[in-house]
Order: sequence, then structure tokens, then C-alpha cells
Amino acid sequence: MPVRAVCVLNGDVKGTVFFDQKDDKAPVVVSGEVSGLSKGKHGFHVHEFGDNTNGCTSAGAHFNPGKQEHGGPDASVRHVGDLGNIEATSDGGVTKVSIQDSQISLVGPNSILGRTLVVHADPDDLGLGGHELSKSTGNAGARIACGVIGIAKI
Repeated sequence: MPVRAVCVLNGDVKGTVFFDQKDDKAPVVVSGEVSGLSKGKHGFHVHEFGDNTNGCTSAGAHFNPGKQEHGGPDASVRHVGDLGNIEATSDGGVTKVSIQDSQISLVGPNSILGRTLVVHADPDDLGLGGHELSKSTGNAGARIACGVIGIAKI
């Protein structure tokens, strides 16, 4: 049975992102829009807690049930929550989100329901940047928007 989730992003930028999964074996299709980003790539991650009581900082680290190093969405070693980057083609405009991912899920142990989606200020180096934060956060910088991922009406 299909499952749908939604996240309303708030912070320095705004957006709405949907997560659709046809069944528990299918990849999750991530779609939506983020407005107000500066031109360029921005890290896009699912964080472990659905806690935004202290802004985006209370969302914790990347969702990482397998205790892996940070990596890109196509890497064999990555956090479940590592969705790579979204890319704004102009300053302040609307950025389309279109991702398909096989590690996140809307059911089971890798479920992202109740967790936080975070947009970062800087590009995610996908664990390849050589910076001390590359293997933990992708050195993606400040958390500029976030929201809790909740069950959506289908």
C-alpha cells in the first residue's frame, strides 16, 4: 500500500517536500520546492530527531542507524539520511526537489517519519572533501531550514 509523508520547511528559507513510497520494497520519491536559497548546492539531509524545540539544532545528527560514515546518496557507505544536495539555479528563486532514494523508507527500521529534514547553507562534499567534518556531516555548514517529516494524506 502506498505511503506519503510531507515536510514543511521553515527557517531562513521555506519549502514543502513530499515523500512517496509505493510499498515497503520501493524507493522513496522525494519531490517539492524550496524558495529563498542562494545560488548553488545545499546539503539536504534527514536528521535523527523530530525535535525542533531549539530550532534546527535540536534535530541531532544525520539519521544513521547503521553507524556508517557520511557519504553521497549513491555511495555504498553512507548515513541513511544522506540525500546529497539540492541545487538552486538562481539567488532567492524556487528550487525544485526531485530525488529517488532506496535507503530511506516510510515504513520499517529506516523509516524517516517523525524525523527532521534539514537544508544546509553550503554544499555537501559527500564525504570526499578531506575536511575534518567530511565523514560526519559532509561539511555542509549551517542549518538554514528544517521541518518534521509527518504522515500526509494520500
